[in-house]
Amino acid sequence: MSEQETVTFLEGKISVAAALRSPYRTVHRVLLRADREDRTARWLQHRAREANVPVVQVGAAEIDAVTQGNSHGGIAAEAGQRKFVSLEALLPRGNGAAFVVMLDGIEDPFNFGQSLRALYAMGAHGVALRARNWMSAAATVARASAGASELMPMAVAETVAEAAEFYRERGLMVACAQKEQALPMDEADLTATLFLLVGGEKRGVTRSFAKQADLRLQVPYDRVDYEPSLGTTAAAAALAYEVMRQRKHARRAV
Repeated sequence: MSEQETVTFLEGKISVAAALRSPYRTVHRVLLRADREDRTARWLQHRAREANVPVVQVGAAEIDAVTQGNSHGGIAAEAGQRKFVSLEALLPRGNGAAFVVMLDGIEDPFNFGQSLRALYAMGAHGVALRARNWMSAAATVARASAGASELMPMAVAETVAEAAEFYRERGLMVACAQKEQALPMDEADLTATLFLLVGGEKRGVTRSFAKQADLRLQVPYDRVDYEPSLGTTAAAAALAYEVMRQRKHARRAV
């Protein structure tokens, strides 16, 4: 580890295990509370050995000093910065229809992590972001995402327009989440290659982007008299699930 490298501490079994599997972050060492000799501790030590990462047994005070709260379970990892890939690298190899999501304007690291968790579970190929220093909140993002933040391919774009144009030029349909003047997601064909923009709860998607989008999608409500929009995490989860559902159905029909 170089002297200039920023150190990040991840905490908890799930986050640390995900980081050990991840090609996007280097884990320098795993910290394990010395009194932990249970199955989880042995399993984590085995995973660390497989990844050629040293495990250091330390006192509770040392782990508490580098973690937040008290739910880490005596497990932490000292790691380097999160590595990002190119926009091109988010596209899947082979013949599968691409599904790339851009999360823009999410200010809360917990909501960001929860959104990544849903998108990863539902099979999104990658997430594009605008430049922002999430590294100071890496532990929160990793825990909220149940480790998905360490496993999801992510790329940085200077602007939403840059990312949209990049993927449109490569044949992806550009869509955005919007409550008004939008097509219910279950009435849209989401089996084709897709770039989806999901905006933050405060500002959402700009009008200019919505006008230029190929497709505007809404999550239909059963209670039609309920007006508030869904939060970013819920909207991202619902839309990603619909993409997954349609594509699974299409594969079964072949």
